[in-house]
Amino acid sequence: SRTRRAALQLPCMLRSLHRAARLPRRFSTRRFSTLLAERDAAGVLTVTLCRPRQMNAFNIAMRDEIIDVISSAQSDDDTRVILVTGQGKAFCAGADLGLSDPEPRGFADALGGYDGTELSVPADHAGMVTLQAMRSTKPLVAAVNGAAVGVGCTMLLPFDFVLASEAARFQFVFTRLGIVPEGCSTFFLPRLVGMRTALDWLVSGRSVDAAEALQKGLVNRVCTPDSLLSEATAFAANLAGTTSPVAVALTRQMLWATAGGAADAREAHHIESKNLCHLMLRGDAGEGVSSLLAKRPPAFPMRVSADMPPWHEHTALSIEHVPRVEADQRRVGPTG
Repeated sequence: SRTRRAALQLPCMLRSLHRAARLPRRFSTRRFSTLLAERDAAGVLTVTLCRPRQMNAFNIAMRDEIIDVISSAQSDDDTRVILVTGQGKAFCAGADLGLSDPEPRGFADALGGYDGTELSVPADHAGMVTLQAMRSTKPLVAAVNGAAVGVGCTMLLPFDFVLASEAARFQFVFTRLGIVPEGCSTFFLPRLVGMRTALDWLVSGRSVDAAEALQKGLVNRVCTPDSLLSEATAFAANLAGTTSPVAVALTRQMLWATAGGAADAREAHHIESKNLCHLMLRGDAGEGVSSLLAKRPPAFPMRVSADMPPWHEHTALSIEHVPRVEADQRRVGPTG
């Protein structure tokens, strides 16, 4: 009957009215100690790193708050895209070395519980952030407004889109500080820019400008400093307004799964954490920071012959050589 059909349609009508009542979405702001998170009417959650006096240096509080923001957004249907940028001249100048204030210094502060065994190795904090970003069901966009050094680079690697200012520079500085790469960068970076470029940037630790980063595939677009944030926001809003949130979430999962997935990323996180721990407690890391502050060439004291970690033999590549042909056999040549 007509009455019964109307009754069956009522739940659908109520759901439609409920969705309509939520639009336009209300603006939402959430303040943290190191971040500012603001969601606009388009569903773009803009997360600003807010430690400008320290060039937005990464510490434990920032680690926890970035993870919190990404995790909370997963269950918030009003958040469609997460856009991350930095306040001031820098995007993120790397880990807080504890030189400017008494804030927690990051990975080094967690080493107190290390007793020399693999089980006591603390997790690399940057890797905790990148793994959370990889698992995100919401697309991640970065607007890199200035220097992105160390963890400032590695946190970007699982992002879907990176827009950079012409003034931006990127530096995977780790080897120059006497430590190894972190943030699962040994997993992510070769998949984004290729092994040859990853070797160049990670082994040398040199600075990379925005033009080279664009050419090699680390960033998607280079903008003028004045237009960066407006272009990134418009890009994120268009992404939010033209794509299915469920399709986007599943596409991200499928791409990372077929690229090696969480298992390989976690393995990189495990190896990086162990090697970071080994080096942070020894002379090269201290010399790296001291030489940086003194603006002099480093004189690293550690040696490959004596100072490799105890698990090195288990993680080093195993190579089986093709048996050599004896010299006399080569001289004889083919028979027949």
